[in-house]
Amino acid sequence: MITTVLAFLLTIGLLIVIHEYGHYRVAVACGVKVLRFSVGFGKVLWRYQRTPQSTEFVLCALPLGGYVRMLDEREGNVSPQELDQAFNRKPLLKRTAIVAAGPLANLLLAILLYASAHWIGIEEPKAVLSTPAASSPAERAGLRAGDWVRAMSVNGNDWVDVRSMADLRWEVTQAALEQRSLQLQVSDRDGRTSRTRLLDLSGFSARDVDAGFLKKVGLAGSFSEPVLGEVKAAGPAARAGLLAGDRVLAVDGQAVVDAQTLRERIRGGLLEGQGVAQRWQVERAGQTLTLVVTPRPVAEGELKVGRVDAFVGQPPAMVTVRHGPIEGLQQGAVRTWEISALTVKMLGRMLIGEASLKNLSGPITIADYAGQSVQQGLAYYLGFLALVSVSLGVLNLLPLPMLDGGHLMYYIFEGVTGRPVSDAWLARLQRGGIMVLLMMMSVALFNDVARLLGLH
Repeated sequence: MITTVLAFLLTIGLLIVIHEYGHYRVAVACGVKVLRFSVGFGKVLWRYQRTPQSTEFVLCALPLGGYVRMLDEREGNVSPQELDQAFNRKPLLKRTAIVAAGPLANLLLAILLYASAHWIGIEEPKAVLSTPAASSPAERAGLRAGDWVRAMSVNGNDWVDVRSMADLRWEVTQAALEQRSLQLQVSDRDGRTSRTRLLDLSGFSARDVDAGFLKKVGLAGSFSEPVLGEVKAAGPAARAGLLAGDRVLAVDGQAVVDAQTLRERIRGGLLEGQGVAQRWQVERAGQTLTLVVTPRPVAEGELKVGRVDAFVGQPPAMVTVRHGPIEGLQQGAVRTWEISALTVKMLGRMLIGEASLKNLSGPITIADYAGQSVQQGLAYYLGFLALVSVSLGVLNLLPLPMLDGGHLMYYIFEGVTGRPVSDAWLARLQRGGIMVLLMMMSVALFNDVARLLGLH
């Protein structure tokens, strides 16, 4: 819990500082006097000001945002000798640059963070597949447990190497959003018997791309051996005599090829809401044993599924994905662009009802992922920081009043018409923008709570 809170505060604090520093640095470069640089809102906890005429730097109690307050005649009296340093007196191009600098700083930071993660190297699951869900596109494509995806192509000519499961999932998601198919070059786990399979994703749309999307495709997890880990005392597995290290060969006479198959057999081990005795064949110390296991029913949302109170499966095979200095920077820029485009695309489709609002996340989800990524290592945390930085940059560029994108929208109007937006219209747009932001925040917070309760 403490790790999660600290990771969240570090994440939000760093991204806010970078965002506001972008505004601050460009404002100073354009000759605008910056009165205050604030991280957070509310009560001031820390304050520094070198001289009475210099910028005041403050840290406030509520760290969910920040601002840079500049000298501006619209917000107070400005002495005649300082009029040339007022924001509202600057040419349109300079005002535009100052406002755009915050989101652009977040996007540049994302490039560096992604590049740093690539330079360090990320341990990722190897692209070896678990058993595809029945009737899923992966099963219809002829993919099976233990298939190692080596390369993929959209047109059958330009093949791209698949370095990890993360690569595969990203390309599958992109293909589904564009309703196109992928050709996959696969082999067995040892790299033999190469063959090509067509993964048809044309039946999906942006509405389907949610937390359960990859499970629908049949690519929910990486291959894992059907070996038991920790067995909880007094649970169904322990009562049946199962031990950690047991390899499950079959359940009720049906072969178990991987941990995913075993999990599905356990989940489905109920009849009319009650556990049904299953005959498990297990291998232990070179001997084959037959044990009777009765899963216990557990509520999962509106459904009941079976549990045996044992950890199922071994950790998947991992690979280290690492790039050189130039390639890492290139990959950072490419990934930042791809995530930005995907974010805009998803927001647009949510707006017109083609994608689920369940994809919006709020501070609780961010905090949870921050804590998880810190525990996985520096490279993972840098990648998570980059993702949130991209999201913050793109969100602030949306043409909504109260956001940087809203101010840029005003400047586009001014550039086209030659006059600024009237005060009356500014007030109306501000009120509308506040309502939209409150609605987005409410949906995001609702999704956070629903995820915690297992409703999403």
